[in-house]
Amino acid sequence: MHRTLFRKVFTIGISFVFSIIFTPIIVNAQDIDPSTISNSQAVEYYKKAKASGMSDMDIEQAALQKGYTLDQISAMRKKLQQTPTLIAPATVGKTVIDETRKNNDTATVNKKIASVKKDATSKPTFGSNFFENAAMTFEPNLRIATPRNYILGPEDELVVDIYGNSVDNFRLKISPEGTVKMLNLAPVQVSGLTIEQASERIVNRLRQAYSSLNRPGGGTYSTITLGNVRSIHVMVTGEVTRPGSYTMSSLSTAFNALYQAGGPNSNGSYRNIEIIRNNKTIRSIDLYRFLVDANLQDNIALQDQDIILIRPFLARVELSGEVKRPGLFEAKDGDSFDDLLRYAGGYTPVAYSSSIQFRRNTGSELKVGTIQGTNVKSFIPQNGDVYQIGKILDRIENRVIIEGAVFREGEYAIDEQSNTVKKLIERAAGIREDAFLNRALIQRQSKTLRPELIAFDLEKMLSGQIEDIPLQREDIVTIKSIDDLKEGYSLQVYGSVISPGTQDYYDGITISDVIFKAGGYAEGAIPYRIEVSRRVKEDTVGLTASQNVRIFTIDVAEDLKITTRDQQFKLQPSDIIYIRKSPRYEVQKTISVLGEVNYPGTYTIVSNHERINNLFQKAGGLKDGAYLHGSRFFRRGELVAVDLDAIIKNPSHASNLLLIDGDSLYIPRKSETVRIQGGVQNPSLVNFDPSFTYKDYISQAGGYGENAWKNRVYVSYPNGRTFRTKKYLVFTTRPTLEPGSIITVPIKEEKQDRQTAPGERIALISLLTTMAVAVISLFK
Repeated sequence: MHRTLFRKVFTIGISFVFSIIFTPIIVNAQDIDPSTISNSQAVEYYKKAKASGMSDMDIEQAALQKGYTLDQISAMRKKLQQTPTLIAPATVGKTVIDETRKNNDTATVNKKIASVKKDATSKPTFGSNFFENAAMTFEPNLRIATPRNYILGPEDELVVDIYGNSVDNFRLKISPEGTVKMLNLAPVQVSGLTIEQASERIVNRLRQAYSSLNRPGGGTYSTITLGNVRSIHVMVTGEVTRPGSYTMSSLSTAFNALYQAGGPNSNGSYRNIEIIRNNKTIRSIDLYRFLVDANLQDNIALQDQDIILIRPFLARVELSGEVKRPGLFEAKDGDSFDDLLRYAGGYTPVAYSSSIQFRRNTGSELKVGTIQGTNVKSFIPQNGDVYQIGKILDRIENRVIIEGAVFREGEYAIDEQSNTVKKLIERAAGIREDAFLNRALIQRQSKTLRPELIAFDLEKMLSGQIEDIPLQREDIVTIKSIDDLKEGYSLQVYGSVISPGTQDYYDGITISDVIFKAGGYAEGAIPYRIEVSRRVKEDTVGLTASQNVRIFTIDVAEDLKITTRDQQFKLQPSDIIYIRKSPRYEVQKTISVLGEVNYPGTYTIVSNHERINNLFQKAGGLKDGAYLHGSRFFRRGELVAVDLDAIIKNPSHASNLLLIDGDSLYIPRKSETVRIQGGVQNPSLVNFDPSFTYKDYISQAGGYGENAWKNRVYVSYPNGRTFRTKKYLVFTTRPTLEPGSIITVPIKEEKQDRQTAPGERIALISLLTTMAVAVISLFK
């Protein structure tokens, strides 16, 4: 009676304290999502609850009473677990604890822990990365079906659904005494039972109210499932990164607890982790079974008050070099070197596995040793061993190479079928028809690895006149072709062919063949006066001492028809053939006439003697209003100043230029304006007035500017000609102004004031003094 009263009072008090402290979170359990609470807020609420004397179990129980689901409590627990010093206050190492208190971020904490776990060699222990991944979580899945072997305990919740002829639903929480109570029926003891066993007892008790429950033909049925699960306390101790007591879901497994505790520390074993229950070791975990083979047989479910003890490692060795996962590996009793290779992922494709070097600590000094490739399964590693797997040599032990004028050149194994030169040639499908038989070479390395060269007569060896030569490893047999020993066989053809350039040389090739391969004659080509330039090699008859080239002039049929004369002249390598163009052949040249003419457009230049004055006849004469003084003549895009008025009056005028392809002439209408620009007060465009003088136009622009250079004024006429102001003594002559003229007043550049240097001042004073003395002496 007193115990029941005390329990009720305690529960009410806990709920009251929890509601005061966690009001910001659980005012409305349906509206507040723990995922929206920051880590710092969760830590603050947790500290307040702990300061009030509440245990972790008390806090979770109060949350359940306030309507929180187990998923929400798990989410809040995860936030708190991101601050290891609050969940596991035992020492991890003073440096890590101090740094963790400064920064609650999970990634930073894991990074700090990883730095502590690294040993003096700074090489990672195999398996350590598994516990350093901040992005990975081992939270148990609370939404799966209840495991068949799950053992019920206090604070677990059972959900009883009755359906059929009767409908009802019960949510039964297991009391601390291990019982559940339904309706007005007597309590049922279920603690320590599985779900199936508990279901059978509950159904038997419910039959007192529903007599036909779960009986054939009864019409009333029930299902019993697990609702919210209880929390359990697990102790993780020994050589662990974050030792301490952890509050976890009752669905948690050994791997969940190990991951939350950060896994083994730098001295911890990955092969000897004990789970102790009721002072007895119920399982010894070897993490390598999971890391290497994905075997989960050791990932057993935890129970309340279980202890996970991580023993110190007994033997740790290092594998480096050509293995897929180099690093530190833990060895158990009975492990061979072959087992270590399996943990390291095996050899890389270029590993030298015939002999493996290692160093071993004898207790007084180091010694070196060698493992033969055939002994890896029987060799037993010892603590501190360092194994170096080397790379295979970059050479082939049984290779010979044949290259050149054989049908199948390449690499061959040196064996009974190819251990001599003749056998190797036969294996390479024989020599080609163009093979050079007088000499072949064997490149060989001597015993001191110095290169040697062995020459032999290939024709005599093949005919049996000389003995066959035995081959050695890495020999290279080279057989040249006839063409390989000649300078590049080619011809060049230039001039009036469609595709000029370089062509391959063939025995018996003629000029007609070359023209045919070049696409034939180009337009305007002539088949006669074809010139062939040939190098002088040996025949120098009829040549002067200074002549090194022979020139031949040949005629070829225009239709490339085969003729006797053409077939008689055979070309030689390096000949150059030139195909000439007809002297009267010329691409049409055109000129444009635009503007105020009767027929503007593009016209063809008929002869090389046509000049500008001939254009007026081509264009049908000038229109009324054409302004010859403003005409512009362009050549290659540039304005050429010409006087068309003078050309028409006098065709022999110097401005009457010969026409070339691309010339253009523009004849505008008469302009009625004059532009004044440059050093004037108001640059402007004014109308042309025959009565205006030069000064009148300057006045129209507001007069000269401050820096106007009056003596350098020039006038540009529409036809491109330019005349500048001329001055003789006190007389100034200005250019005549015409419609369309441009008056340009240059601007003087401002001279920057420059201070006189001290040396210059002294020199000036000295000069003035000398001059003064000279003047005075003249008047004496």
